[in-house]
Amino acid sequence: MPRFYARRRVSILAALTALTASVTLFTSPTASAALPTPVSGATARSYLAQLTVATENRTGYSRDLFPHWITISGTCNTRETVLKRDGTNVVTDSSCAATSGSWSSPYDGATWTAASDLDIDHLVPLAEAWDSGASKWTTAQRQAFANDLTRPQLIAVTDNVNQAKGDQDPATWMPSRTDYRCTYVRAWVQVKYYYDLSVDSAEKNALTNYLAGC
Repeated sequence: MPRFYARRRVSILAALTALTASVTLFTSPTASAALPTPVSGATARSYLAQLTVATENRTGYSRDLFPHWITISGTCNTRETVLKRDGTNVVTDSSCAATSGSWSSPYDGATWTAASDLDIDHLVPLAEAWDSGASKWTTAQRQAFANDLTRPQLIAVTDNVNQAKGDQDPATWMPSRTDYRCTYVRAWVQVKYYYDLSVDSAEKNALTNYLAGC
Protein backbone atom coordinates (compact mmCIF):
# COMPACT_ATOMS: atom_id res chain seq x y z
CA MET A 1 0.00 0.00 0.00
CA PRO A 2 1.45 3.42 -0.91
CA ARG A 3 3.10 5.27 1.96
CA PHE A 4 0.93 8.32 1.42
CA TYR A 5 -2.03 6.55 3.07
CA ALA A 6 -0.20 6.12 6.37
CA ARG A 7 2.11 9.13 6.24
CA ARG A 8 -0.27 11.75 4.93
CA ARG A 9 -3.55 10.20 6.12
CA VAL A 10 -5.02 11.06 2.74
CA SER A 11 -7.47 8.71 1.05
CA ILE A 12 -7.91 8.35 -2.69
CA LEU A 13 -11.35 9.93 -2.33
CA ALA A 14 -9.86 12.95 -0.61
CA ALA A 15 -7.15 13.20 -3.26
CA LEU A 16 -9.69 13.17 -6.07
CA THR A 17 -11.76 15.77 -4.22
CA ALA A 18 -8.68 17.96 -4.00
CA LEU A 19 -8.13 17.56 -7.73
CA THR A 20 -11.64 18.81 -8.41
CA ALA A 21 -11.35 21.69 -5.98
CA SER A 22 -8.05 22.80 -7.46
CA VAL A 23 -9.67 23.55 -10.80
CA THR A 24 -11.18 26.70 -9.34
CA LEU A 25 -7.67 28.16 -9.43
CA PHE A 26 -7.67 27.98 -13.21
CA THR A 27 -11.01 29.53 -14.10
CA SER A 28 -9.80 33.11 -14.34
CA PRO A 29 -8.70 34.11 -17.84
CA THR A 30 -5.62 35.78 -16.36
CA ALA A 31 -4.49 32.68 -14.46
CA SER A 32 -1.13 31.38 -15.62
CA ALA A 33 0.22 29.01 -13.00
CA ALA A 34 2.92 26.43 -13.47
CA LEU A 35 4.05 23.09 -12.11
CA PRO A 36 3.31 23.04 -8.36
CA THR A 37 6.53 24.13 -6.67
CA PRO A 38 8.55 21.07 -5.63
CA VAL A 39 10.06 20.63 -2.19
CA SER A 40 13.44 22.24 -1.52
CA GLY A 41 16.71 20.56 -2.38
CA ALA A 42 17.36 19.78 1.28
CA THR A 43 13.94 18.20 1.69
CA ALA A 44 14.36 16.24 -1.53
CA ARG A 45 17.70 14.87 -0.29
CA SER A 46 16.02 13.84 2.96
CA TYR A 47 13.18 12.16 1.07
CA LEU A 48 15.58 10.38 -1.27
CA ALA A 49 17.46 8.89 1.68
CA GLN A 50 14.20 7.30 2.84
CA LEU A 51 13.19 5.72 -0.46
CA THR A 52 13.50 1.96 -0.81
CA VAL A 53 16.11 0.83 -3.33
CA ALA A 54 14.79 -2.11 -5.34
CA THR A 55 15.05 -3.74 -8.74
CA GLU A 56 12.27 -2.67 -11.08
CA ASN A 57 9.76 -5.11 -12.53
CA ARG A 58 7.53 -4.30 -15.53
CA THR A 59 5.65 -7.59 -15.63
CA GLY A 60 1.97 -7.02 -16.43
CA TYR A 61 2.21 -3.30 -17.21
CA SER A 62 -0.38 -1.62 -19.41
CA ARG A 63 -1.00 2.11 -19.71
CA ASP A 64 -4.71 1.30 -19.57
CA LEU A 65 -4.26 0.30 -15.93
CA PHE A 66 -3.80 4.01 -15.12
CA PRO A 67 -7.09 5.72 -16.10
CA HIS A 68 -6.03 9.21 -17.10
CA TRP A 69 -7.45 12.42 -18.44
CA ILE A 70 -10.50 12.07 -16.27
CA THR A 71 -13.11 14.83 -16.02
CA ILE A 72 -11.97 17.46 -13.52
CA SER A 73 -14.72 20.06 -13.80
CA GLY A 74 -17.54 20.60 -16.27
CA THR A 75 -16.24 19.60 -19.71
CA CYS A 76 -12.57 19.94 -18.71
CA ASN A 77 -10.43 16.84 -18.33
CA THR A 78 -6.98 16.63 -16.76
CA ARG A 79 -5.07 17.40 -19.96
CA GLU A 80 -7.17 20.47 -20.67
CA THR A 81 -6.83 21.65 -17.08
CA VAL A 82 -3.04 21.46 -17.24
CA LEU A 83 -2.99 23.27 -20.59
CA LYS A 84 -5.00 26.10 -19.03
CA ARG A 85 -2.75 26.15 -15.97
CA ASP A 86 0.57 26.10 -17.80
CA GLY A 87 -0.31 28.43 -20.66
CA THR A 88 -0.62 32.19 -21.08
CA ASN A 89 -3.81 33.83 -22.40
CA VAL A 90 -5.37 30.42 -23.04
CA VAL A 91 -8.77 30.55 -24.71
CA THR A 92 -10.98 27.45 -24.69
CA ASP A 93 -14.15 26.50 -26.51
CA SER A 94 -17.34 25.04 -25.07
CA SER A 95 -15.76 21.59 -24.87
CA CYS A 96 -12.75 23.03 -22.96
CA ALA A 97 -10.35 22.49 -25.87
CA ALA A 98 -7.67 25.20 -26.06
CA THR A 99 -8.20 27.22 -29.24
CA SER A 100 -5.41 29.72 -28.66
CA GLY A 101 -2.73 30.62 -26.17
CA SER A 102 1.01 30.41 -25.64
CA TRP A 103 3.00 27.73 -23.86
CA SER A 104 6.68 27.61 -22.93
CA SER A 105 8.03 24.08 -22.51
CA PRO A 106 10.34 24.05 -19.48
CA TYR A 107 12.22 20.95 -20.66
CA ASP A 108 13.61 22.52 -23.83
CA GLY A 109 12.62 26.20 -23.68
CA ALA A 110 10.50 26.04 -26.85
CA THR A 111 7.39 28.22 -27.15
CA TRP A 112 4.22 26.99 -28.84
CA THR A 113 0.92 28.58 -29.82
CA ALA A 114 -0.97 25.39 -30.72
CA ALA A 115 -2.09 22.99 -28.00
CA SER A 116 -1.53 20.11 -30.41
CA ASP A 117 2.23 20.71 -30.13
CA LEU A 118 2.14 19.86 -26.43
CA ASP A 119 1.95 16.68 -24.43
CA ILE A 120 1.10 16.53 -20.76
CA ASP A 121 4.05 14.73 -19.26
CA HIS A 122 3.70 12.46 -16.26
CA LEU A 123 6.94 13.61 -14.67
CA VAL A 124 7.29 10.20 -13.03
CA PRO A 125 6.09 8.09 -15.98
CA LEU A 126 3.24 5.65 -15.53
CA ALA A 127 5.44 2.70 -16.51
CA GLU A 128 8.11 3.84 -14.05
CA ALA A 129 5.49 4.02 -11.31
CA TRP A 130 4.32 0.51 -12.17
CA ASP A 131 7.89 -0.78 -12.05
CA SER A 132 8.50 0.75 -8.64
CA GLY A 133 5.37 -0.15 -6.71
CA ALA A 134 2.16 0.87 -8.49
CA SER A 135 1.61 -2.67 -9.72
CA LYS A 136 0.33 -3.38 -6.20
CA TRP A 137 -2.14 -0.50 -6.20
CA THR A 138 -5.84 -0.52 -6.89
CA THR A 139 -7.19 1.04 -10.07
CA ALA A 140 -8.47 3.98 -8.01
CA GLN A 141 -4.99 4.60 -6.64
CA ARG A 142 -3.46 4.48 -10.10
CA GLN A 143 -6.12 6.88 -11.38
CA ALA A 144 -5.30 9.36 -8.63
CA PHE A 145 -1.61 9.15 -9.52
CA ALA A 146 -2.22 9.60 -13.25
CA ASN A 147 -4.34 12.71 -12.71
CA ASP A 148 -2.53 14.31 -9.76
CA LEU A 149 -2.73 18.10 -10.03
CA THR A 150 -1.57 18.67 -6.46
CA ARG A 151 1.92 17.20 -6.58
CA PRO A 152 4.48 18.35 -9.23
CA GLN A 153 3.60 15.40 -11.46
CA LEU A 154 1.87 16.82 -14.56
CA ILE A 155 3.36 19.45 -16.88
CA ALA A 156 2.79 20.69 -20.44
CA VAL A 157 5.88 20.14 -22.59
CA THR A 158 6.90 19.88 -26.25
CA ASP A 159 5.31 16.71 -27.59
CA ASN A 160 8.37 15.17 -29.26
CA VAL A 161 10.49 15.90 -26.17
CA ASN A 162 7.99 14.01 -24.04
CA GLN A 163 8.00 11.16 -26.53
CA ALA A 164 11.80 11.04 -26.47
CA LYS A 165 11.70 10.86 -22.68
CA GLY A 166 9.24 7.96 -22.77
CA ASP A 167 9.41 5.98 -19.54
CA GLN A 168 13.02 6.83 -18.68
CA ASP A 169 14.15 7.88 -15.23
CA PRO A 170 16.86 10.49 -14.42
CA ALA A 171 19.64 7.91 -14.84
CA THR A 172 19.05 7.93 -18.61
CA TRP A 173 17.07 11.11 -19.39
CA MET A 174 17.05 14.68 -18.16
CA PRO A 175 15.64 17.93 -19.58
CA SER A 176 18.00 19.57 -22.06
CA ARG A 177 17.62 22.86 -20.17
CA THR A 178 20.24 22.47 -17.47
CA ASP A 179 18.70 25.24 -15.37
CA TYR A 180 15.52 23.19 -15.03
CA ARG A 181 17.17 19.99 -13.87
CA CYS A 182 17.17 20.89 -10.18
CA THR A 183 13.42 21.53 -10.34
CA TYR A 184 12.93 18.28 -12.22
CA VAL A 185 14.76 16.04 -9.74
CA ARG A 186 13.21 17.73 -6.73
CA ALA A 187 9.79 17.08 -8.24
CA TRP A 188 10.72 13.49 -9.13
CA VAL A 189 11.78 12.68 -5.57
CA GLN A 190 8.75 14.41 -4.06
CA VAL A 191 6.35 12.37 -6.17
CA LYS A 192 8.15 9.09 -5.49
CA TYR A 193 8.24 9.82 -1.76
CA TYR A 194 4.58 10.80 -1.54
CA TYR A 195 3.46 7.66 -3.34
CA ASP A 196 5.95 5.38 -1.57
CA LEU A 197 7.59 4.31 -4.84
CA SER A 198 11.01 2.69 -4.86
CA VAL A 199 14.10 3.71 -6.83
CA ASP A 200 16.64 1.47 -8.52
CA SER A 201 20.37 1.86 -7.86
CA ALA A 202 21.22 3.80 -11.02
CA GLU A 203 18.25 6.09 -10.51
CA LYS A 204 19.23 6.84 -6.91
CA ASN A 205 22.83 7.55 -7.88
CA ALA A 206 21.70 9.98 -10.58
CA LEU A 207 19.27 11.73 -8.26
CA THR A 208 21.91 11.98 -5.55
CA ASN A 209 24.37 13.59 -7.96
CA TYR A 210 21.85 16.08 -9.36
CA LEU A 211 20.49 17.00 -5.94
CA ALA A 212 24.00 17.71 -4.65
CA GLY A 213 23.87 20.86 -6.75
CA CYS A 214 20.38 21.96 -5.67
